[in-house]
Amino acid sequence: MNKTVEDLAARWLTRERADLTHIEDKVLQSALDRRPISRDRNESFAETLSFGDRLADNVARLGGSWAFIIAFVAFLVVWAVTNVWLLTADPFDPYPFIFLNLLLSMIAALQAPIIMMSQNRQSERDRQAAAHDYAVNLKAEIEIMALHEKLDEMRHREIVAMHGRIEAIAASVARIEDRLAPSGQSPI
Repeated sequence: MNKTVEDLAARWLTRERADLTHIEDKVLQSALDRRPISRDRNESFAETLSFGDRLADNVARLGGSWAFIIAFVAFLVVWAVTNVWLLTADPFDPYPFIFLNLLLSMIAALQAPIIMMSQNRQSERDRQAAAHDYAVNLKAEIEIMALHEKLDEMRHREIVAMHGRIEAIAASVARIEDRLAPSGQSPI
C-alpha cells in the first residue's frame, strides 16, 4: 500500500497534492495515520461562542417562539384595554397609542439586528458542518476504495494460488496417465 499523501492523492483523487484543498489533504493524512476525522461539531462550535453570541441566540430563540408571540399579543391587548376602557378619564397613552408605537419601534430596531447576528452565526455553523460532512464522506469513500483494493489484491492472490494448484494437479494427472499408459491401459 502507498504510504504518502502524494501517492494517495494520485491514486484515489487523481490529482497532485498541490491541487488538493486543505480538507482533502487533511483527510488523506488522517487515512494514512489511521485516525478518525469525525467529531461533534456542536460542542466545538459552542466552545467558540462569546457571551454576546449566546445572548443573541437566546434573544432570537425567544423572539421566534410561539410563547413570545402569544405573550406579546396579550401585552398589546392589555395595553389597549387599559388605555381605552379602564383609564377613560386620564389614559397614559390615548387611542392612537403613540407611546406604544414608539416602544414597538424601539423593540423592533433592537431585535432585528440581534436576530440577524444569530442567523449569520447559524449560517457560519452550517458552512462548517457542511465542510465537516464533506471531509467525513471523503474519508469514507477513500476507506472504501482502500478496502476494494485490498479485496482485489486478495482475490488476485487467491486466483494465482488456484492456478498454481491447478497446474500441480494437472502435472499429477499427467504423471498418473504416463504410469498407466505403458501397462496397456488407455489414458483417462
